[in-house]
Amino acid sequence: MTIPPQVAPSPARLADIAAQAGVSEATVSRVLNGKAGVSATTRQTVLAALDVLGYDRPVKLRQRSAGLIGLITPELSNPIFPALAQMIEQVLTRHGYTPLLCTQTPGGSTEDELVDMLVDRGVTGIVFVSGLHADTSADHERYARLAGRGVPFVLIDGFSERIDASFVSPDDRAAMWMAVRHLAELGHQRVGLAVGPARFVPVARKLEGFHEATQELLGLSAAESEDLVQHTLFTVEGGHAAGGSLLDKGCTAIVCGSDLMAFGVIRAARQRGLSVPGDVSVVGFDDSPLIAFADPPLTTIRKPVEAMGAAAVDALLEEINAAEAHRAEFVFQPELVVRGSTGARPRA
Repeated sequence: MTIPPQVAPSPARLADIAAQAGVSEATVSRVLNGKAGVSATTRQTVLAALDVLGYDRPVKLRQRSAGLIGLITPELSNPIFPALAQMIEQVLTRHGYTPLLCTQTPGGSTEDELVDMLVDRGVTGIVFVSGLHADTSADHERYARLAGRGVPFVLIDGFSERIDASFVSPDDRAAMWMAVRHLAELGHQRVGLAVGPARFVPVARKLEGFHEATQELLGLSAAESEDLVQHTLFTVEGGHAAGGSLLDKGCTAIVCGSDLMAFGVIRAARQRGLSVPGDVSVVGFDDSPLIAFADPPLTTIRKPVEAMGAAAVDALLEEINAAEAHRAEFVFQPELVVRGSTGARPRA
């Protein structure tokens, strides 16, 4: 059952709002009464506190929408996508825009159908997350047609020289170097990679980084490095299948293309009576919410979600507001987060 928001807060509740926002009651009062002397950041913090506590915003503080922005994402079963969507929606709202979240699910609406729906509703712009732009086998002319309809857009996760647009990406090559270097320092010599289909740009970049790192840091030949890669789906089931194959090849450590895949690898190891990290070390990718509470807590490559979300919105607003936008690929550095799923290479 959904609990309706409470009415606007009484003075007796100013203390609760102030505590939630981390500001003084006087500051909360100034915001609620629309008085000057409060920075935009503080104002947003107080309004966010109202939302968290379940209060309606005063009518005079409700922002008039500057326009609708479509946000098209893959299915939300992978927690990194709702995390990224939430960040983009927060930044859009701060700029006065109203986000419309559209998700693609197997058997549901296609990307093209969602785009047509959004354009018919007069959206001001569209943000694509891991869409067909990331698939090298897809027809990228659809984006030229969209530009021809006068709709600005920005693309996250997947660069294509065939598309004239702004792109936002993590540095997938650097991510693989971080993971392999960490495992090499722990003494691992046979490091496998469980990753998605090679036709996707982020996968291709991960492959480049993995092969370069294993050849330079572990002394593997190109053929040996290639033999330690398993392509599968970015799911727990996909990771389970890839993990079994890589364990059969004697891998004592496995790097994964997503945190969900890492869970699958851990499941495959445990089904064989192996412990993580005692017998096999596992590294994920994304650092999705709640990953730190896994068993064991997952070592992973943290995707810079906040920076990427903010950059995507900035690039889109430049497309919307500038007569001639600066289009480029904005690449953000990931971070290795070491937790409990990686350890020293087993002696035997």
